[in-house]
Amino acid sequence: MIFPSPRRAALVDAVEAGEFASPKGRSLTQDAIARLLRNKAAVVSLFVLAALVIAAFLGPFFIPFNYEDPDWAAFRAPPSLESGHWFGTDQNGRDLLARTLYGTRVSLAVAVVATLVSVVIGVTYGAVSGYLGGRVDQAMMRFVDIMYALPYILFVILLMVIFGRNVILLFAAIGAIEWLTMARIVRGQTLSLKEREFIEAARAAGQKPFTIIRRHIVPNLVGPVVIYAALTVPEIIVTESFLSYLGFGVQEPLTSLGTLIAEGTDVFEVMPWLLGFPALFLVALLMSLLFIGDGLRDAFDPRDR
Repeated sequence: MIFPSPRRAALVDAVEAGEFASPKGRSLTQDAIARLLRNKAAVVSLFVLAALVIAAFLGPFFIPFNYEDPDWAAFRAPPSLESGHWFGTDQNGRDLLARTLYGTRVSLAVAVVATLVSVVIGVTYGAVSGYLGGRVDQAMMRFVDIMYALPYILFVILLMVIFGRNVILLFAAIGAIEWLTMARIVRGQTLSLKEREFIEAARAAGQKPFTIIRRHIVPNLVGPVVIYAALTVPEIIVTESFLSYLGFGVQEPLTSLGTLIAEGTDVFEVMPWLLGFPALFLVALLMSLLFIGDGLRDAFDPRDR
């Protein structure tokens, strides 16, 4: 992780202590949904996030300008409803609204795909480590500790420099590092689950270890995995924006919020709208995701029950 937080540290401690359990009489999912709906900030954030996603994926179809095509009559035009460029244009005459919506789409895609990569790797690695235990567990966790010691951003930049800069590699590079904390969380929960009666019954029935992990361990990890995945998405968006700001992220003709912010920073004094609108979208996106993740964390936290 780049920016550890007290709430995330509390989540790691809770799941490693095996405190996540479904209340008697109703499922964990039902309890989580009920708690989440009582969290006003999370509910409002869900609507904001939904609006941003709809705008990012459907908005460009209703805009008469393409994100990469210049308007030869509107170079460096300020925001104006009369001209049709509601957010203005950049130095090359490209519509900023179209580019902002497309950049939001790319940033979301990078974050979601990288999060899925980290979830798949982290859940698999952590569940296997926690269930097998012993020397295998110790060796696997020492590898995680070594990976934690490596400079995260420098490692991602190194991968981008060696293998080239493209969106697909960006997905893999970020996701291949973000799985470390997920693996710790899953391992801690697995250590608690494997001592439960239903796991003992599965072993007594002669099921193989990897069958038990797939059928019984992983399905019971949904709660903490969903929470951490929700907290990982905004972190990856920040990482992608930072890499794009440094020139190691999304490259032309594609764009992202980080790329747009980097472009706006260079001309902020004469064209402040180039920085203001992408930055506003980025803040709204991050805040909504953080509030949703915070709401999910509270919904699943057994200490709040």
